[in-house]
Amino acid sequence: MGLSASSPAATAQSAAEPSKQHQVASPPSECPMHQEKMRGCPMHMKASDRRAENTDDVPAHQERAYEYVACPVKSGASQVNDDIDPSNMMPPPNQLPSPDQPFPLSTVREESSIPRAHSDKKWVYPSEQMFWNAMLRKGWRWKDDDITSEDMTNIIKIHNQNNEQAWKEILKWEALHAMECPCGPSLMRFGGKAKEYSPRARIRSWMGYELPFDRHDWIVDRCGKEVRYVIDYYDGGAVDKNYQFTILDVRPAFDSLSAVWDRMKDRSLI
Repeated sequence: MGLSASSPAATAQSAAEPSKQHQVASPPSECPMHQEKMRGCPMHMKASDRRAENTDDVPAHQERAYEYVACPVKSGASQVNDDIDPSNMMPPPNQLPSPDQPFPLSTVREESSIPRAHSDKKWVYPSEQMFWNAMLRKGWRWKDDDITSEDMTNIIKIHNQNNEQAWKEILKWEALHAMECPCGPSLMRFGGKAKEYSPRARIRSWMGYELPFDRHDWIVDRCGKEVRYVIDYYDGGAVDKNYQFTILDVRPAFDSLSAVWDRMKDRSLI
């Protein structure tokens, strides 16, 4: 999920800074986000009827995500035998060590603060093992880099912090619609578009600033209305103690008159 070269101009910096005019209103108590958090390891709980849950927009790796929130799974053949999903006879996604992996990696997954659309659950971040396997699928080879297990731990923390910060920025925009969506927005889906530079990023590059190193589009459910947000990621320098180094430029895409009006109403967020 997410945003990701030298420091960008003040316009991108201001997009990542809090706006005093847009405080996120507390949702009413009946909203799903106020419901009690799941306790214990769900793998030890009675399975629920999944047929009632709308999973059309949920990536496959989210379906059993709660089984690995603070619940380390077994690795190797025993995992394949014991953790087969009876609904599709498939093992847990991306949680097995890769061939010749130089060190063990955690399979624990952290729950985010980001509500999942069409669900009372939150999005769950990938484990160290899942992230490692994903990098291998994209062509990365660990033998070409001097990487340690501690590096993977830090990578996960940076990745998760980027997404948490992106959601906070989206909530500032969504605060403009608190009256029409009192329970607050939720995240439907997202996608990376690293080489599809946004018009704003290209205009900034023509002015002499560096292009973002990553871009994501997040589709948000605003109480039944789909809203697209564009997130450009810029390198902000050294990683701080909170594992934050990315400067995020988050704004609603010009997909509707409502989005145009939102960006006109507060120039600090344009």
